Amino acid sequence: MELCSLMNLTVILFSYHSVLMERKEPKPRHCVEKPISICFQRFGRFVGTHPWWFFISPLFISAVLGSGFYFLQDREANDIEDQFTPVNGPAKLERQFVQENFPPNDSVFSNQRLYTDGVYASFIAVSTSSNILVDSAFQEIVTLDRKVRELNVSMGHEVLTFEELCARRYKKCIPNKILDIYLYYGKKVEMTELTFPFFRFGSSHIFLGYSVGGVNVNSSVIKSAKALRLFYFLKDHNRSRTDLWLNEFLRVFSYNSSLNCIKVTHSTSLSRQVEFEANTKDVIPLFSITYVIAIAFSILSCLRFDCVMNKVWVATFGVFSAGLAVLSSFGMMLHIGVPFVMTVANSPFLILGIGVDDMFILISCWQQTNVHDRVETRLANTYKEAAISITITTLTDVLAFYIGLMTPFRSVRSFCLYTSTSILFCYIYSITFFGAFLVLNGRRENRNKHWLTCTKVPEECPAGQSKWYERCCVGGAYDPHTGTEEVQPMNHFFKKYYGPFLTKSWTKVFVILLYCIYLIVSIYGCFQIQEGIDLRNLAADDSYVVKYYDDEKAYYSEYGPNIMVVIRREFPYWDETYMSDLESCIEDFKNLSFIEKDIFTSWIKSYKYYGHHTKLDLSAENVFKDNLGTFLRFYSDFKQDVNFTNNSIHASRFFIQTVNISTALDEMNMLNKLRDTAQRCPVPLLVYHPAFIYHDQYAVIVSNTIQNIGVTTAVMLIISLLLIPNPLCSLWVTFSIASVIVGVTGFMALWDVHLDTISMIILVVCIGFSVDFSAHISYAFVSNKKPSANEKAVEALFHLGYPILQGAVSTILEVVVLSASKNYIFRTFFKIMFLVIFFGLIHGLTFIPVFLTFFDMCSGTPAKINSKNKAEEEVMKNSHTNNIHPKTKDGEIKELNVYDNHTFQPSDHQVGQTQPCSAVWMITGNNGHVQDDRMCMASTVPMFRVDMQTYDVHMYTASDDKRFKVNGHSKQGSEDQNCVLGNSNHIQDSHVPTLNCSNVDAS
Repeated sequence: MELCSLMNLTVILFSYHSVLMERKEPKPRHCVEKPISICFQRFGRFVGTHPWWFFISPLFISAVLGSGFYFLQDREANDIEDQFTPVNGPAKLERQFVQENFPPNDSVFSNQRLYTDGVYASFIAVSTSSNILVDSAFQEIVTLDRKVRELNVSMGHEVLTFEELCARRYKKCIPNKILDIYLYYGKKVEMTELTFPFFRFGSSHIFLGYSVGGVNVNSSVIKSAKALRLFYFLKDHNRSRTDLWLNEFLRVFSYNSSLNCIKVTHSTSLSRQVEFEANTKDVIPLFSITYVIAIAFSILSCLRFDCVMNKVWVATFGVFSAGLAVLSSFGMMLHIGVPFVMTVANSPFLILGIGVDDMFILISCWQQTNVHDRVETRLANTYKEAAISITITTLTDVLAFYIGLMTPFRSVRSFCLYTSTSILFCYIYSITFFGAFLVLNGRRENRNKHWLTCTKVPEECPAGQSKWYERCCVGGAYDPHTGTEEVQPMNHFFKKYYGPFLTKSWTKVFVILLYCIYLIVSIYGCFQIQEGIDLRNLAADDSYVVKYYDDEKAYYSEYGPNIMVVIRREFPYWDETYMSDLESCIEDFKNLSFIEKDIFTSWIKSYKYYGHHTKLDLSAENVFKDNLGTFLRFYSDFKQDVNFTNNSIHASRFFIQTVNISTALDEMNMLNKLRDTAQRCPVPLLVYHPAFIYHDQYAVIVSNTIQNIGVTTAVMLIISLLLIPNPLCSLWVTFSIASVIVGVTGFMALWDVHLDTISMIILVVCIGFSVDFSAHISYAFVSNKKPSANEKAVEALFHLGYPILQGAVSTILEVVVLSASKNYIFRTFFKIMFLVIFFGLIHGLTFIPVFLTFFDMCSGTPAKINSKNKAEEEVMKNSHTNNIHPKTKDGEIKELNVYDNHTFQPSDHQVGQTQPCSAVWMITGNNGHVQDDRMCMASTVPMFRVDMQTYDVHMYTASDDKRFKVNGHSKQGSEDQNCVLGNSNHIQDSHVPTLNCSNVDAS
């Protein structure tokens, strides 16, 4: 029988060993997560012990760093070209080449040959009738023209007039040819047959494509036109002088109310930049509103009907903590000298959302701690549970933005640098400043003091008092079963209703179908996306420059930019063989669908025509070079097209005319095809126009966006694998990132948002935020101890569903005010952030929980456990339970963990549906050495304490010296009791609690 008992022991201990191995199995995956949790637990205890230090220090640091805002005006860097175009874009290099080889001739001004947009003022007159080419409309236009030319502005003692500042050609200000035509024909202009796009006026052909718009043509003759555009070019030497005059032009044209036949829109070369810089004023009041909304929502979310447990001040200081983070980070960046771009103004809205999200997570974990514990213990436990979760999200957000620094756009770099630093400060202040306030507020709660008056209130309502008195003057309630704060209604909703509903089979099928629909629509949207930023969007909606751009697009989109084609090396223009290659390339350009074949400006073509009429043999090198100087002196415009020095032609250029370039897609296709054509040509060519500086974004924006998303997603996967103790669930987090990015990209295209530098910034944000929700839920899923995947999903939603919902709603509320902005940048930020938060929330609360339930590997309870323990469960069916609290020699009650249904439970857990007995768990046995067929067999029904550090199991007997060794070689104790102590290495432990097996009732 002793042998039989030992065999039973061997079988049972083997079962325990299997259980322990399963318990220990996740341990390697905790190699990073567990030490971090322990460190945060210790740090939380330290903060809880010295809260005032951690509360005051961030205030002092913020005050010091916040002084950096003194330098804000000096650090502002809102130059559109510098911030919104690629740093080393090809067009910038092409412009440098043009600038070096074709310097402008100020005495013979040609706007066609400028390597910049130039310095100018312009207005578009649109007829209120069907035709603007009538005398009455011309008279009003001439009046406006006279007003412009008479403008003057004072600069010190000097009066600056248009005549002094204008760009000149042969000592005369550049005229508007359409007005010269009207002044020549007078009232007869209505009867004059104006040909389009060229009109022969005197000895020259005037190109009308840029000045007459909305034309109705019949056999090249204009029957009617809707608009006229006039330009006033200035010298590009002294910008301070020209800027004064341009500002005066804008002031005068802002009051145009006495016109009957025309409506006028106006702009200058300064307008786009000035209006863009003015947008920063639009965001300041919006941020103030956002801050108020954030505080109001946080207070409302944390409001309790318990005057002691109310979290009003906690919510307020949580939002204040995020504000301190913005103050400190921005101040530090300004001290360092990092440029402050307007896009950075979006960052505070983002930081406020992240800070509030972390606050809700910390509050949720604080509420799950025991209210009877010391506050430092409560904060230690709070940090142990919440720190990993908010650390994952902080790391992912920060790395996402730091990876964004790889982009070639300076505006994106500045935004990423400011925002990533702000997130770091937000994280630091959350675990210091906000944690310290949780402790201070916890001390008040421990003393049962009112949240507002800080006076002590009773825990129970005195008899005879009203309900209002109970609400306002009685508090301190908690859950007596768990010792934690009372569960909030929304948490109850997630556990009792939403979670069980989501884990039903038919609900899962519906969720999968919903996800498929979401994915199909998203992928469709991805194919509809348009690239590039429309420069008109850099100004506010009600800006005068937007109206000008609208008229320009409506009436002057037929003829696009006039493109330079540059031969960038020495070339034998006199050699017919080489010239045939060049002619072939020119034909390739002309054959492009957006090139007007008949509008072609070429010095070499004119020189050959000149040589033909002067009987010159231009196929001879010496003749070609000897006569070129003479030709260029006669045709001064062409002199600007040939770099002819030291009897060598180092570079030259010709011009081609584009047509029907009206959309961003047209601009992208034009640039790509022109460069491809130039690259295929055997002659070394480059193409250039000042607008290409901005069009260069098309060449890099898609590749850079994909690069940023790819690298960031890989980094997110690594972080998830390190900090989420389950590889499969880490892959689900990565899947969530990809899924949200696809959804945001697709739906933003359907919402009329282009892929440009603005949206690229926010797509970087998308990566971080898409991690946040899924990481919270995934970590909660794998870290809770429920036995089944469905139960784990419900438990994860119970603990973090409401905080995630709070964080998402608060973030949306904080950016929703941007939808009211008059600026495209801020509205785009709202649209994409809304999509990011909404889709991230749907993934975190619906898709990911459902997908996780399909894989038992994530739950850590594979089905094999059930088969391995069938024998044990069969034995346990007949067992009886009782709460056992072993004591130490000093009589102190120690906590036990019992193993029930594959889960470690507290010692007060009732196993199965059995009835308690008076002393110990019993089982009827057939053992001749046991009186009344009863034995105290601790190995049959588990009675042990588990060391959570080493996972060693301590099984208890009647006394310290009555135990079986695990190897079964010896047995000590009486013959009538069989009790077990596992792990013989702890045989000498004087603190092993004992179990009295005597006087057992056999019921």
